[in-house]
Amino acid sequence: MTQHDSVRAQLHAIEALLRQHQLWQETAPQPEAFESTQPFCLDTLAPFEWLQWVLVPRMHALLDGGHPLPHSFAVSPYYEMALDSTHPARDVMLIELERLDALFAGDDA
Repeated sequence: MTQHDSVRAQLHAIEALLRQHQLWQETAPQPEAFESTQPFCLDTLAPFEWLQWVLVPRMHALLDGGHPLPHSFAVSPYYEMALDSTHPARDVMLIELERLDALFAGDDA
């Protein structure tokens, strides 16, 4: 399995987890929410919204276009801080995000 295949599979696992925990939204946030200049749009989007509406589609776009993937990519540290320790999906989501991060930890792309 190529890195691209592994990344795509992990994105699907993250989406499935969001759906399983009823965190997947059918309606996109207002366009202004995407104009944030803050990392993770933390001033305009909730953490799970950013995953659904920014990370997942942008990563799929890179994969679909055959573009190079980022190096040393890591989102799980943000989610460790951003998600309340009592959130029911926190622990399982952190596992899936750490798996995604691990796909970018190597030197090969």
